[in-house]
Amino acid sequence: MKQKALRRHLEKISRIIRVPERERGQALITLLFFAIVGITVTSAAVVMILVNSLSGTKQQLGEIAYDIAQSGAENGLLRLLRDPTYTGETLPVGSGTAVISVTGSGTSGSPYVILSKGTTGAFMREEQITATYQNNLLTVTSRQEVYQ
Repeated sequence: MKQKALRRHLEKISRIIRVPERERGQALITLLFFAIVGITVTSAAVVMILVNSLSGTKQQLGEIAYDIAQSGAENGLLRLLRDPTYTGETLPVGSGTAVISVTGSGTSGSPYVILSKGTTGAFMREEQITATYQNNLLTVTSRQEVYQ
């Protein structure tokens, strides 16, 4: 008798607490929604970090190539000061190379044009210096980066 009364009492309590059929699974759907939003936000943040990291690395390698090109151009100027018949060379600089070429005769009608191509890995930058040689004086008339 006590068991039957206890069973009836538990059934009444379970009917009061029980979630209606149409609302079952709502908590699971809410949990899945927040999990998907969280995964999406986290994935987007990771992708942005990777893109920024690769972009920074490429920027740095481009700057290194530019510094190598400048070193080659400066070397070309120094060599022209020592030898006005200098025509260029390939110069190893750090982790890259500078290919220096000199054209012109150094007069005001045909100035020296020093072109230095700095390369490191897949990156290449060019520096061009124009100079004239008069009265044993080498004068730089322009210096610029060359874009292709």
